[in-house]
Amino acid sequence: MAEMKTIATNGDIAYRSRQNGIIQPLLTDLYQITMAYAYWKSGKINDVAVFDLFFRKNPFQGEFTIFAGLEECLKFLQKFHYSDSDIEYLKQTLPPTIEQEFFEFLRQLTAKDITVYAIEEGSVVFPRVPLLRVDGPLIIVQLIETTLLTLVNYASLMATNAARYRMAAGKNIQLLEFGLRRAQGPDGGLSASKYCYVGGFDGTSNVLAGKLFNIPVRGTHAHSYITSFSDFGELQTRILRDRRTNQDRDLVALSTEWRHRLSELLHILTDEASDGELAALVSFAIAFPEGFVALVDTSGLLNFCSVALALNNLGYRAVGIRIDSGDLAYLSNKSREVFRTIADKYDIPWFADMMIMASNDINEETILSLNEQEHKIDCFGIGTHLVTCQRQPALGCVYKMVEINNTPRIKLSQDVGKVTMPGKKTAYRLYGADGHALIDLLQRSIESTPEVGQKVLCRHPFQESKRAYVIPTRVEPLLKVYWENGQIVRELPDLDEVRHRVQTSLKTLRQDHKRNLNPTPYKVAVSDNLYSFIHDLWLQNAPIGELS
Repeated sequence: MAEMKTIATNGDIAYRSRQNGIIQPLLTDLYQITMAYAYWKSGKINDVAVFDLFFRKNPFQGEFTIFAGLEECLKFLQKFHYSDSDIEYLKQTLPPTIEQEFFEFLRQLTAKDITVYAIEEGSVVFPRVPLLRVDGPLIIVQLIETTLLTLVNYASLMATNAARYRMAAGKNIQLLEFGLRRAQGPDGGLSASKYCYVGGFDGTSNVLAGKLFNIPVRGTHAHSYITSFSDFGELQTRILRDRRTNQDRDLVALSTEWRHRLSELLHILTDEASDGELAALVSFAIAFPEGFVALVDTSGLLNFCSVALALNNLGYRAVGIRIDSGDLAYLSNKSREVFRTIADKYDIPWFADMMIMASNDINEETILSLNEQEHKIDCFGIGTHLVTCQRQPALGCVYKMVEINNTPRIKLSQDVGKVTMPGKKTAYRLYGADGHALIDLLQRSIESTPEVGQKVLCRHPFQESKRAYVIPTRVEPLLKVYWENGQIVRELPDLDEVRHRVQTSLKTLRQDHKRNLNPTPYKVAVSDNLYSFIHDLWLQNAPIGELS
């Protein structure tokens, strides 16, 4: 996994880029390059076009999406350049009839003549509203299509999935991403870690993601650590320094003593507790006395509590347990009951509140079910279903031409959902008196901005009878210039700021738009002017049938 660091400066704004080295011009589909040659051969080198990048349907049977991946798109544009080795590869790959002048054209190509408008990264977004609007020379805006789509599609899907898990779990539960081993390769694993954090997760097990993106890293131990010990004889050391007296103490002896005392209190026979497991936990506690978290099952609870109390004798606080199998609701309640019993018996208040983590093939529905069962889990470690987006593997963003050489273009289809909205457009979010977002409004770029307190006619883009007047109390322009004249022109937020933006933006939606079951669709409308423009162009381009 290559790491690249670059510095780009624009006035007082400096950017530090840490981007995967495979994000480069050849990370594209071949047809983009063959089209570029055909454009070039056809003399369309000076043509200018406008493309919209958007999606048609919210994922996961929900009614909102989180926009992510913008910074990666802008970094890609910063570095857009075909290297000598790229040119040599294309010469070998494309047909021998390709004229050599075309390769020289590619060699000189940069993104300096493109303008990119975008919605702020981390914002809640909705179908048909352009996430990016790309204006510029036809050939270059065509060449970057696939790369922009791959940078936005998965990032937005993952951030949305993570945000849904966060809402299901609630704001007081820790969420950790444990998906690297199940992700779609190392690049999918890194992207998952990054955009899960954006969506609201608190940390990751992915160490490289922690280094690259400054995400908190968390981890305990696996079952193999427990099974690697058979008895106390395998311990190379049994000694831990007492923090209060500065004397060495035998942690095995202390733990064993506590196990006998707890056996009577908890009504668990010591014969049911494995010496090999206790040896493993003692070993791990000696290695990490100030951050002791252990993987346990019901039979292992006695051993864990014994080691935790032994650590307490020496001035340390255990952190908690991880449950990785069985009935998570029952086990979490049983564990919390045991912790509270011990806390009351021995007057150790903090013992009652030790962390209980669960990590057993958890998905969004699992969390909602556990909520109904009144679980006592403090932290979820989530892997497979999160990073693979179990409920929906792709967002389905598309990149469509809406204008060429100042002439609007419309794509027609028998499926109305696939008809595009032509021309340069601006987008606004209109807010109601209660502070919640009411509707997103698309307008032609030549129209005036909607005004607060003024009545605005909002129309469904394709259904004539669906229309309503809105009197906004706040109007938020959504599309802002981020790339112009070959450079980033707006200061980019860091990952924590994008993460905060997600939660702030979600708060602007009514609860019925965010609920898990049968959420209310959020309305996206067009202005009366744009509605007429779309339908006039539709009639001009639609073929007229003939009856005989």
